[in-house]
Amino acid sequence: MSAPVEPVPTTTATSSAAPACATSTRHGHEPAAPPTRDAVVDLLGLVAYGELLAFDRMAADARLAPDLTRRAVLSEMAAAEITHYRRLADRLTELGVTPEEAMSPFVPALRSYHDSTEPKDWLEALTKAYVGDAIADDFFREMAAHLDEPDRQLILDVVHGSRYDEFAAEEIRRAIAADPRVANRLSMWARRLVGEGLSQAVRVAGERGALAALTGAGREGQEGVPALLRRLTAAHTIRMSAVGLNN
Repeated sequence: MSAPVEPVPTTTATSSAAPACATSTRHGHEPAAPPTRDAVVDLLGLVAYGELLAFDRMAADARLAPDLTRRAVLSEMAAAEITHYRRLADRLTELGVTPEEAMSPFVPALRSYHDSTEPKDWLEALTKAYVGDAIADDFFREMAAHLDEPDRQLILDVVHGSRYDEFAAEEIRRAIAADPRVANRLSMWARRLVGEGLSQAVRVAGERGALAALTGAGREGQEGVPALLRRLTAAHTIRMSAVGLNN
């Protein structure tokens, strides 16, 4: 994300974001074969559509902010999503695929997730950003770990950075410190987010065979989707604890 205007003086929240589920390594196993072109196009299309939705959602959620400073922060974050989308769209065009063609297969699943998890207030919007977006980013990193360059680094570049996580995490911590009862409400909301998010991740992987191959399914020593879900859940648990939410 681009560096936003600081909303309020805060302490540095270096541990607020959970470690990524995956890095640019490939979990200790080289793939049996390079990723197919379909797999690369699918992942780029999925992430590109996610960036478009993130822009729409952040621009709308900014209006829930309690003050203009926070509204400006989220608006700047929304603007960064369009920059990310443009990079992904340009790469798809280089591969000979229109962005719309690449994104279209993922519209139903992502719309279903966002339609069923519409935040009602500022704190729910922040929790969705901190929990829901982070799970999506972990999912993308896991898939990207099986790509070759330059596509692997492109995916890693456009997922949300630590500053984005720290902003949301610090806001959540402040809210809980001011009113501990908030923790229960946001914990229930976060559980709903992760349930919906993992459900749609399984749906997408199941519907797109090329993407399923990027989970490591069928490679020696890897278990595919079940192992991926365990890693996503483990990272989510750490992330929840970091801000005082319960699983």
